Amino acid sequence: MKITEYTISKKTVAYFLILLIIGGGIWSFQKLGKLEFPTFTIKTALVSTAYTGASAEEVEQEVTDRLEIAIQEMSQVKEIRSLSKTGLSIIYVDIKNKYDSSDIPQIWDELRRKISDAQLYLPNGAGPSVVNDDFGDEYGVFFALTGEGYTYEELKDTADFLKRELLLVEGVASVELWGNQQQVVELELSRARMAELGVSIGSVLDTLNKQNQVSDAGRVEVGNADIRIIPTGIFPSIESLGDLLVKSDDAGNLVFLKDVVTIRSGYQDPSDWLLRFNGQPAIGLGVSTVDGGNVVHMGEAVRQRIQELMTNIPIGMQLETIAYPIFSA
Repeated sequence: MKITEYTISKKTVAYFLILLIIGGGIWSFQKLGKLEFPTFTIKTALVSTAYTGASAEEVEQEVTDRLEIAIQEMSQVKEIRSLSKTGLSIIYVDIKNKYDSSDIPQIWDELRRKISDAQLYLPNGAGPSVVNDDFGDEYGVFFALTGEGYTYEELKDTADFLKRELLLVEGVASVELWGNQQQVVELELSRARMAELGVSIGSVLDTLNKQNQVSDAGRVEVGNADIRIIPTGIFPSIESLGDLLVKSDDAGNLVFLKDVVTIRSGYQDPSDWLLRFNGQPAIGLGVSTVDGGNVVHMGEAVRQRIQELMTNIPIGMQLETIAYPIFSA
């Protein structure tokens, strides 16, 4: 009996099969991963290495060439492209097309091991090298943490707390922070005071370089105990930095650092990243879903967890939504 004859004679069975197929299709559609932009595998990694103060030629010979030799030992590599400029080496590593997305994580792990081993052959002052392989990551959800009157350090502490909690949510692959500012200590030298007290810039730099160095100061035996001596040199506050003694002349006379410099805390200027939301300084939290995951379900789980965590956020801080594609899903 042909299929057409059977379906005509057995209409009830045919209708049941049609409904079963439609129901299965609807169920499968609900389980499909959904993203605003389709995911795709990028088979390129970027290896960047800083070599402050070196010329482009020195970077090429002492950093780029040595890293390329290590990378060439990998059989999966299709092509290596590099750029050497003053103080920075950038290497692009392309993987052969025959490797699919399931092979890429292991390949990048091997690349990191090769780069890590090659650090031993880099000159002093170069590195550490950084391998970036997450170009294809898409943030299904993006928040901005703001707080009028709060410092970047306070915002960063809260953002770190939220990151740790959101990483535990089902379907979340990673949480990245954006817009955090690097805190620095600024020293403004007074040339007039330095000339008056006989302090040179070299003396100031030498004093600062010797401070906070980690070194082995030895051990002391007390009875049967072996006590390690740990010189910390840690400053309890920025103001205490001014109590450092600086050599002022060949006779060995000393002056306080605060007598020749103005010390204040601040942020790196210009900053590498800067994020603002409605004119207020902010720190961004980008949440990406696991490979093949459903960003709709992940987004709902993240939103529920955020609502639970809001009671732990300091008063005055707000978590604003920048991107939330599930609203249009």
